[in-house]
Amino acid sequence: MPLEHGQPAHSDHNIAIWGAPGSGKTTFLAALNIALILKEGPWKVIGADGPSRDFLIEMTSVLSQHQRFPEATLTLGHYRWFLSRQPEKKGRGWGFGRKPSPDHRIGLDVLDAPGGFYRAKRTGSGTDREELLSNLERSRGIVYLFDPIREFKDGDAFNYLHGVLTDLAGRMLAKNRFGDDMLPHHLAVCVTKFDELRILETAEKLGLLAPDPDDPHGFPRIDDDFAEELFQQLCSVSATGNARMVVPALKQFFRPERIKFFVTSSIGFYLDPAKGVYDPDDPQNLVPEAPTSPGDSRSTGIAPAGKFRIRGQAHPINVMEPMLWLGQRMSSDRRRGEAGG
Repeated sequence: MPLEHGQPAHSDHNIAIWGAPGSGKTTFLAALNIALILKEGPWKVIGADGPSRDFLIEMTSVLSQHQRFPEATLTLGHYRWFLSRQPEKKGRGWGFGRKPSPDHRIGLDVLDAPGGFYRAKRTGSGTDREELLSNLERSRGIVYLFDPIREFKDGDAFNYLHGVLTDLAGRMLAKNRFGDDMLPHHLAVCVTKFDELRILETAEKLGLLAPDPDDPHGFPRIDDDFAEELFQQLCSVSATGNARMVVPALKQFFRPERIKFFVTSSIGFYLDPAKGVYDPDDPQNLVPEAPTSPGDSRSTGIAPAGKFRIRGQAHPINVMEPMLWLGQRMSSDRRRGEAGG
């Protein structure tokens, strides 16, 4: 079905989200809009259809107003957004009504799938798994989310990676369209939950923390050049030890120059409104959910009591950067293809 104003239903700059249960896929998507708004830059998110716009509105409210997490994904959700950048004003030809160029619009044709769909056993086979694999095959950018807290407890990241990676490679490489038998995607590997104290302390011990000079709040960050080092260190404390195979498995099938590591947080660190700057002695923005009395209810989409809530406002860290990096790389691929074609 065509979109408003004659835009196509699918973009050729598609990005897929990949991750195990609890890795924060839904929260990552919800935090993207907040990150772009706080940045006050040229990029914004546009919903391509009603359900996608509803999701954007609801999840932004859940994180920013209610300061809670979205409920875990239980069914396959299909959302279609565009990351749109305001074109620069150039000459007399710029004006209202001018259509954005492909470089100014990145399609987010996202399947928000329950993490169980990614498990190694094919118990999730059928229409839903087929749609999941088709979405990965159609995309040329992938955000892979690695949850170090879950890995420390359950040690199953490789189990949720390997089955789908094997199926995806089989589907695409069997068609013999890629001469080096490597998948064509650009891959943003994101270590999630940087706001967790255990992750923050590990990064501090490795000497990887540095303030962002462009951040007025002084939140700590990890330079992307050192993100893989933190990833490898966190893999070493996997409950099963299988996490050591995650990066080698990814590098077996994706070109190394097309992989970039990021350290991210969808909620960021706590910021005392009275101080307005990051306090390293009081960084925790994740606190236990207070019990509620019987009969108490909350709006749809808000996590139930007994879990966790966000202590202060969400300040996403490195959430939009993987998306924009993927968009830029895919745009470069497109330009090279057009120049060579």
